[in-house]
Amino acid sequence: MRSSLSANSALSSSGSARSSRARLSRAGTILLAAALTVTVAACQGKQRPKLAYEERPVELLYNTGYDRLQSHRWADAVDYFQEVERQHPYSEWSRRAILMQIYAYYQNGDYADSIAASDRFIQLFPGSPSAAYAFYMKATCNFEQIVDVGRDQAYAQAALDGLKDVQRRYPRSAYATDAMVKIDMVNDQLAGKEMNIGRYYQRANQPLAAIGRYKAVIDNDAYQRTSHTPEALYRLVEVYLTLGLKEEATRNGAVLGYNYPGSPWYAEAYALLSEQGQKPETAPTGQREGWLHRLIPG
Repeated sequence: MRSSLSANSALSSSGSARSSRARLSRAGTILLAAALTVTVAACQGKQRPKLAYEERPVELLYNTGYDRLQSHRWADAVDYFQEVERQHPYSEWSRRAILMQIYAYYQNGDYADSIAASDRFIQLFPGSPSAAYAFYMKATCNFEQIVDVGRDQAYAQAALDGLKDVQRRYPRSAYATDAMVKIDMVNDQLAGKEMNIGRYYQRANQPLAAIGRYKAVIDNDAYQRTSHTPEALYRLVEVYLTLGLKEEATRNGAVLGYNYPGSPWYAEAYALLSEQGQKPETAPTGQREGWLHRLIPG
């Protein structure tokens, strides 16, 4: 997944940068490429060559980096933008160069470096309108590293915190709109993690622990809107019936039927409760999906 909001959208004066770029001659770019020297660290194997320090016009450095960016040579682009930042710190060119590094690192899959560049931009230019982009990309880099629900969800939580921060700081921006969509996806992921743990406890015959996880999905306002809520209610019906708590099972079945009458999970709960003499008042409008659907994964 790649963000549709590029670094260019964060540059309030990108038009002037492009016009200055157009003024540079092709010959100047060729001369720069010919003049570049590289240094390779000893004993580092086949490490990618790095640019050696050599004073050059800032526009030439920036625009060469921009050319590399346009060619999707992300690592090469970073080298030139780093030179802009190193040779002309705290300048307008440096501000633009850091934004471009954030984007290039992200496109290259170097999420930790993109986050570091985002943090650096926020620290150096906290009042810049482009800080919104830095906050957004920091959250997006964590979002891109979310793993399946069977593993630790640290990246998911970090993404959620960052995306909420974007919404809070920049509620009317395009970044906030995209953050809202991602927040729903992250909440679904985190709710899925709770369900995964709940199923594990249910398989391990630890019903009270399983109930705690399933109720965490139902009681959390953010998780209630996810795709996992119908199954969480159904699993509570299962567990409560196992414990002989028919009244609790019936109550959760009624909540499931009221909110999701067409869900296959309610059709399953309706059949299960009916077998136990606790037939719900509301008949399901959906169809059961067979015994395989009811199996607890694992």
